[in-house]
Amino acid sequence: MNDTILIPRQRYIFNLINQSEGLLREEIQKRIQSLYPISRVTLIRDLNILLKNKLIKSQGQARSTKYFSKVINPLLRKFDVERYFVDDSDNRNHAKKTFDFKIFENLRNLFSQMEIEMLNKISHSFQKETTKLSPDILKRELERFVIELAWKSSKIEGNTYSLLETESLIKEQKTAFGKTKEEAIMILDHKSAFDMILVNKNDFKTISVSKVNQLHNILVKDLDITTGVRKQAVGITGTTYQPLDNEHQIKEAYEKIVVIINKNENIFEKSLIAHFMISYIQPYSDGNKRTARMLTNAIFLADDLYPLSYRSVNEDEFKKALILFYEQGSIYEIKKLFIEQLKFANETYFR
Repeated sequence: MNDTILIPRQRYIFNLINQSEGLLREEIQKRIQSLYPISRVTLIRDLNILLKNKLIKSQGQARSTKYFSKVINPLLRKFDVERYFVDDSDNRNHAKKTFDFKIFENLRNLFSQMEIEMLNKISHSFQKETTKLSPDILKRELERFVIELAWKSSKIEGNTYSLLETESLIKEQKTAFGKTKEEAIMILDHKSAFDMILVNKNDFKTISVSKVNQLHNILVKDLDITTGVRKQAVGITGTTYQPLDNEHQIKEAYEKIVVIINKNENIFEKSLIAHFMISYIQPYSDGNKRTARMLTNAIFLADDLYPLSYRSVNEDEFKKALILFYEQGSIYEIKKLFIEQLKFANETYFR
């Protein structure tokens, strides 16, 4: 969160306030009573610590004082992730269980001006950097990138192939002993999908549902996964959040997010929205997060920026960041990981 060390109770109060639109002190004391029965004086001290460290803000005086999140856009509110996941999925405080249609109103100004300037500074031209490389070095670098992308993206989905086994599969078509056929197919489908967007990167300057469907089709080829926008409900492991289950609403939300992405002029915001909103809408029966990651790369390549391999991301942190978004509508952790992966890609590949 910051350099301040908060005790568990203070972290819980911090999360509680960020989940609200403002709470009175009495309301906070009532909500925490079952876990942390404390006096009014102790609660005031905890709140003052949060205020002093600029983690929350207050409005009003004395008993009418209300405590608020510091951030106006709920998508950007910070949570104490460690404290949040102490509770299992059925007992998390005020976790959202259904799709929030208000989210479309907040899909703007997701990066500060300082963040945009920093991202512009660190981002390299994909074409310029790859043109500097000799054909054999470029081939080797592309191969390395694809191996690491296919490995990590598949690992996030539960694939048990190691990085070296993934390298042998992609370079030598050598399947790993003791692994399933489906695991090998998943990895090779990632390679096919990236090869497609690399060759057809200009097609993704403007995206459409049909283009993303095509990308999804490649990513789930031969995996016994239904293609096209789903017609039935799906569940997500580790959370009580249930994506839309009405086919017409799914299509409506999908088409709406495509319009929002295409209208956005900031490439980083555009890619970030694609990254978390495809996962949130879950338009397909399976393969949604894979499709979101690959679509992000297609959008970056279309704008002549480096794609992301996600190689250095921690899978548990990645999953928790998504679940926090599903349940609390906060992309703070997703954005943090996204920026880290942008830095990693531009420091690591095609140099």
